[in-house]
Amino acid sequence: MKLAKYSIGVGDRFAHQGEAQLRAIMKANERGLEISPVWNKSNREHIYVHSHPADVRKEADAAVAALGYKGKYFVDADHINLTTVAPFVETADFFTLDVAAFIGKPSSQADVDAFVASCTRYLGQLKVPGIAEPLVVTKELLVEIASKFLVATQQASEIYKYLVEHKGAGNFVTEVSMDEVESPQTPVYLLFILKMLADKGVPAQTIAPKFTGRFNKGVDYRGDLVQFAKEFESDVLVIDYAVKEFGLPEELKLSVHSGSDKFSIYPIMADIIKKHDKGIHLKTAGTTWLEEVIGLAMAGGDGLACAKEIYAGAFGRREELCAPYADVIDIDGAKLPSVDEVNGWTGEKYANTLRHIPGHPDYNSNFRQLIHVSYKLAADMGEKYVILLEKHADIIGRCVEENIYDRHFKRLFNL
Repeated sequence: MKLAKYSIGVGDRFAHQGEAQLRAIMKANERGLEISPVWNKSNREHIYVHSHPADVRKEADAAVAALGYKGKYFVDADHINLTTVAPFVETADFFTLDVAAFIGKPSSQADVDAFVASCTRYLGQLKVPGIAEPLVVTKELLVEIASKFLVATQQASEIYKYLVEHKGAGNFVTEVSMDEVESPQTPVYLLFILKMLADKGVPAQTIAPKFTGRFNKGVDYRGDLVQFAKEFESDVLVIDYAVKEFGLPEELKLSVHSGSDKFSIYPIMADIIKKHDKGIHLKTAGTTWLEEVIGLAMAGGDGLACAKEIYAGAFGRREELCAPYADVIDIDGAKLPSVDEVNGWTGEKYANTLRHIPGHPDYNSNFRQLIHVSYKLAADMGEKYVILLEKHADIIGRCVEENIYDRHFKRLFNL
């Protein structure tokens, strides 16, 4: 089972936007692309909204049938580990093995020594085709990388073996995720992480490293664009080298995670993947929930009232709601509007404040990040929220499709 050259994670908190998401992908594919949709939802999200992994499969299959989509599509068990994988096995065919929590866990000296010994041929000035400066590989660096990542890659191996036992080899796509950590993994780190995965028999088709800079939820990338470009291109070339050197799957590609909109780095990524004729896996999932709230606000009446109720709840419970996402949000509480102020807004004002249009005078990134992490409030509304999604499905669907196609695909694929 193989991904298409391009693949897009289009998770959906409340399982109502599958068709709108797929319409955006089909629209892009009509322009000559081949993008595989990957419906993803994490265990945490299932817990928050009281859903089950099988619900994601139902939504994906229903959207595909309704629109007559003929391409490849997948259902992702997003950010799973050995303790959470079991409920996803039956219905998922894409597994994001999240091993970030195991980075830095101590390895035995024997394991570290064995890995370092296996890398002696790479010591010194290592030339990777396409990268101007050679990678400087020392024994000390190899010890450092092994000490940080051997346990994490072993964990990936154990999850992969579990999946092979329960689904059979070749019946699912494997992604390895190491992005939800504080310190970035440089290209030389990525190279030897890939060697560890190859040594342990993990045939990753995508890998999500931690890049330099901040990828805060729902908002643009924040960091040095020149540095990101250099790092991203080096990562692409390191993967190409690792595929040939270590026997990893030829379709292996970078995966760029996080609910961040990444608008400023999309053109950089577009130029690099085009230059080297490489694929990309991109996750945009969390912003679909934001488009639901935008659509409700634009609908006015009971939809706008619901959007205002969500903000009021989020404002009052922001410490609780933000805590699980502390590493991927940056909210200035002083720049959040008061509940009374928001209650006086029109639907257009609410939507313009929440919608990510760079340079728009109403846009407020603090407001957007807070709503991004507050989907639990909508889940707590139960049937009331679902009824509103169905009542205002047309306007919400247009918002979801427009967001994915106009704000993501156009930037990333130069459409």
